[in-house]
Amino acid sequence: MSNFERDYSDPSGDDFEALSRDRVPVRTMTEDDLPGIIRIDRKITGRDRTAYYERKLAEMLHESGVRISLVAEVDGQFAGFIMARVDYGEYGRTANTAAIDTIGVNPAFANREVGRALLSQLMANLASLRVERVHTRVRWNDFGLLGFLERAGFRPAQRLSLSKTIT
Repeated sequence: MSNFERDYSDPSGDDFEALSRDRVPVRTMTEDDLPGIIRIDRKITGRDRTAYYERKLAEMLHESGVRISLVAEVDGQFAGFIMARVDYGEYGRTANTAAIDTIGVNPAFANREVGRALLSQLMANLASLRVERVHTRVRWNDFGLLGFLERAGFRPAQRLSLSKTIT
């Protein structure tokens, strides 16, 4: 096995990297997935962010850049999604980092490994592109998402983000 290949079949390895994507079907996101994405996001956030997701989906489908956005389905129902991108490096080469923009799981499918399957497939796709690091941003008090990402092996980055409200 080369240095760039991962053995996802070894059940004694990291449980989070196990083949949960085999138990929960994961596929590439399409334009037809927009209503499902909006519906899940509304259930999670309680807000209508249709315009945001229309822009993100258009960017994913029509603009340049390496986008890796996936959808999970359980029993034929839209169960979750993840939107990510590979950052471009210098001189037209892709960098070895990727960013997760958004992840959402329908609360009706909580604790059914949907998030794990999405993240597992994303990591497999990124590994095939030789991406070495993934980052994302999370609200400091989103303890559920923070716990999920910690179990997946994410750790705080060496970056401090500051903001100021303009009055």
